[in-house]
Amino acid sequence: MRFYIVDDVRSIVKVLDKIIEQKKLGEVIGFSTDAETAIAEIIAKMPDIVLVDLLMPVKDGITIVKEIRPLCPKVHFIMISQVSNKDMISEAYNAGIEFFIQKPINIIEVERVIQRVSRQVEMENTLSGLRTLLGESEEKRAPKTEREESENPQLRDIRYLLGVLGMLGERGTEDILAVCSRFLQNRDENGGSEEKMIKAYCCDTGEDEKIVKQRMRRAAKKGLINMAHLGIEDSFNEIYQDYAQMVFDYENLRRQMDYLRGKSDIEGKVVINRFIEGLLLYAESRR
Repeated sequence: MRFYIVDDVRSIVKVLDKIIEQKKLGEVIGFSTDAETAIAEIIAKMPDIVLVDLLMPVKDGITIVKEIRPLCPKVHFIMISQVSNKDMISEAYNAGIEFFIQKPINIIEVERVIQRVSRQVEMENTLSGLRTLLGESEEKRAPKTEREESENPQLRDIRYLLGVLGMLGERGTEDILAVCSRFLQNRDENGGSEEKMIKAYCCDTGEDEKIVKQRMRRAAKKGLINMAHLGIEDSFNEIYQDYAQMVFDYENLRRQMDYLRGKSDIEGKVVINRFIEGLLLYAESRR
């Protein structure tokens, strides 16, 4: 079983890692004390089980689960918390949490909960294998959501990349997806550029182009900051290497990293046309 741990307290991460190793429950393939980094890495690494702290700074554990589940429906979540608020616990279960582990950490409880969720994962994998052997894949059996039925496969790839960049919770992300969708639908018929598609989108929605572009830049800037953080932590990080320069140019990535390090007062910039072009090229490369 492959695990990923999300907790802003490093000592908790170490304790959970040690329990999983000593009890031979599986392998910890990654951890993060930062929500945005965790979301990107979980989407990229696809662990079987994620142990996530409820009270994370910036984004709480429930928000993390809500952002990941649409993209990674096979990932199972265990929430770590010392909260006893019934409404919050109910919200966590509705978001997709399997079980809670209460703080302070108890070795017996951690082992019991992980073993229970692991059995559930194994059972689901076994059923999936049987369906495949019977010539009845999960795609045929499971009813597709309205989005899955109608969404262009390339647009799903773009949505995935935006998730890796940590942008799915940003308001301007839906604008970006709408422009990409328009481009994918009209590129073969009418030709056109990213700029023309943005103008057409604004015309349809009746919004001011400057405001829409500002919203999209703000969302993309969040992705730039997330990638810059990854580059600072480890420039050989697979996510940083594979995705950062696909949508951001190296100069602005470097500027943002220098700004975050305190070496410069100048932040990196996002060129929204370049960003959208990168998303479309990524989607094309996946076909």
